[in-house]
Amino acid sequence: MKNDHLDVDRMREELLEAISPHVPFDGWSEPAFRQAVADLGVDPGLARIVCPRGAIDLAVEYHRAADRALARALTTTIWPEGMRFRDKVAAAVAMRLDLVDPELVRRAASVFALPQNTATGAKLVWETADVIWRALGDTAQDFGWYTKRLTLSGVISGSVLYWLGDESEGKADTRAFIENRIDEVTRLENIKGRITGLPGIKGLLGAIRAPGDRPMPGKTTRSAEGL
Repeated sequence: MKNDHLDVDRMREELLEAISPHVPFDGWSEPAFRQAVADLGVDPGLARIVCPRGAIDLAVEYHRAADRALARALTTTIWPEGMRFRDKVAAAVAMRLDLVDPELVRRAASVFALPQNTATGAKLVWETADVIWRALGDTAQDFGWYTKRLTLSGVISGSVLYWLGDESEGKADTRAFIENRIDEVTRLENIKGRITGLPGIKGLLGAIRAPGDRPMPGKTTRSAEGL
């Protein structure tokens, strides 16, 4: 197969499917990546073109595939009439957790905790927050675009860690944890709103705009990241 005819997205998906059974035992590691390549029967050189960082790129793809599934689910969700917006956000975070395997996430968390991968991990959480805000109809174009994603990123990160250790039936304790965190964020947002409404601060923050189509966190492309 010639490189110019290589279906990068399809091969990445196939490699992700092939590596998944090995991750619980070997983590998102080089041995797991090599085994996935062997199981799939593809040329190792082509596999490296698709995933230059090996298993790390597949861990990234696992995260983003769940984000895409969440975006599709949220666009077709019919919310109960009168449902509070903060409850929709909490439900969206819970939905995102339901889309992934705890053991694969646990292994990914240990990988993204490494110094060389922390920036990538933080970026992925930011992207998840962005997916939720966009799917729920956020239209912020000012400083709020950043603060909403920053605060929700904190909720998501904390919720994932709690979820990984949650042994309650149906992960009920995780749902309660998410609800509590959203309540805390709501209170902070109310305080922030009063502070940023002050004349001097309002004028300063008014110059800050959402990134739009620029390759910023939450709206990046694979080509911009080199994937």
